[in-house]
Formats: sequence, C-alpha cells, structure tokens
Amino acid sequence: MPEIFGIPLPAILSQLLLGFVNGAFYAMLSLGLAVIFGLLNVINFAHGALFMLGAVLAWMGMQYAGLSYWVMLLLAPLIVAAIGVAIERSMLRWIYKLDHIYGLLLTLGITLVIEGIFRSAYGVSGLPYSTPDLLTGATDIGFMILPNYRAWVVGASISVCLATWFVIERTKLGAYLRAGTENPKIVESFGVNVPRMITLTYACGVALAALAGVMAAPVVQVSPLMGQNLIIVVFAVVVIGGMGSILGSIITGLGLGVVEGITKVIYPEASSTVVFFIMVVVLLLRPAGLFGRDK
Repeated sequence: MPEIFGIPLPAILSQLLLGFVNGAFYAMLSLGLAVIFGLLNVINFAHGALFMLGAVLAWMGMQYAGLSYWVMLLLAPLIVAAIGVAIERSMLRWIYKLDHIYGLLLTLGITLVIEGIFRSAYGVSGLPYSTPDLLTGATDIGFMILPNYRAWVVGASISVCLATWFVIERTKLGAYLRAGTENPKIVESFGVNVPRMITLTYACGVALAALAGVMAAPVVQVSPLMGQNLIIVVFAVVVIGGMGSILGSIITGLGLGVVEGITKVIYPEASSTVVFFIMVVVLLLRPAGLFGRDK
C-alpha cells in the first residue's frame, strides 16, 4: 500500500475529504461574514450565535412541531433573517459611520444575549438531531466509507456559495448593493431604497449562517455554545481570504478545511492551531489577505 510520510495513502485521502466537509461549513459561515463586512462594513461577531440559532431552531421544529429537516432547512434561515432585520433596523443602522470597534462590541453583546437565553433554557449539553432518512447510510468510494449526509453538505454548501458569489459579483442587484454601500446618494437617485437594501443584505448574511447551522445540526451536537469555537476559526478564514472578499472566503474556507484535515494525519497536535499560524504568516506578508485589495 503506498504511503506518504509513512502514512497510508487511504488514510490521507479520507482525512482530505473529511477536511473538505469541515471546509464547506467554514466557507458558508465566512461567506456570510464577508457579505456583511464587504457591503455594510460591520464586523458581525454575532455570526456564531446566529449559526447556533439556526441549528437550535431546527431542533425545536423537529422536537415541538414534528417538522422535518427539509422544512427547517428553509424555515430556520427565514426566521433568523427576520431576526436579522430587527437587529439591523433597531441597532446596527446607528453605528455604520462609527469605528469598527463599535460594531464588534455591539454584535458581541448580541451574541452573549442570544447564547444566554438558550443556555438558560436548554443548558450546555448537546441536543440530538437525527440525520434525515433520505440521507442516511454511506457510500463506499474505495479509500473510505463516506456518509451520504456529509456528501450532501459539501455539494449543497458549494452550490450556495457559488450562487451567492454570482448574485453579488455578476448581477445588477449585486452592482446596486456594492454601489449603495460606496455612494448611497447616487444609487438613491436611480430610485433605489438604499436603507431597505442594506437591511436585506444583513438579513441574507445571517440567513447564510442559519443555513449552515441547520446543515451542521445532524453532524455535531446542537448546543447553545456550538458557535463559539467555530466563529473564531471562521474569523481567521475571513482575515486570510481578505476582509470583504466573497470569492476569497469561499476558496480559503474550503482550502483551510483541507489543510486542517491533512494536519490531523501528519501532525495531530497542530491541527487546532494551523489555521491561526497561517493567518499570522498571511498578515505579515500580505495584510489585506490573499484575495483582499490593498488600500
């Protein structure tokens, strides 16, 4: 059996694929962060809490209303988007012209409130969420047995990421969004309601976080604190890719998931810190990030 660094090739390939699955979650979460920062100039620290909220809402829909995974895959992001509208209209709109630190502190406070509410209600132990019947089982792909649900996560995440990138970078709506954040008065002269457009942008960004939460629910235990550790890694992904870069967030999220997976095979002790080591190197060599624009 062929080996690399003394490790069997099938073991490396399986970790690469599992890393790609984790990278799919990183890509979706960092994409939502990049959309909000790139278009609204707000560092949304509440992203991890809204990711958790999507997962908890999915669990609540199944537990209390008997709703299926597929229904909650649509419903939970819509509910979180509505919450995002309320957050943006009542709080965030007052800090757009202030320093970034105000947005960071405000969204950190929102995070603590959301997590505190659900921690009081459900504690910190994991809540079970079963895999949908349609995606149970696994497929033998030669070098590993790949769970069907994880394969679905990769396919769905990449599709959502590419669709979001296309809308923002290649459509008239995306052009209005970018122009509205840079020069709102000119865009308003064309009859576009810029404040409403900004509100919907934030709602779509947090809906992406909730969608990732619903997709993560059958993979990890649903917990009020499930977004805490993940959001730190995702912020590192956004910094490496370039703050506000949509394509950079997608590519970097998937790539760092693979790097993290292969590190678990070659040097497991570094798997939890390799992303931050890469972030330090990138910031030293290219402070704007791999895909960011130098000002």
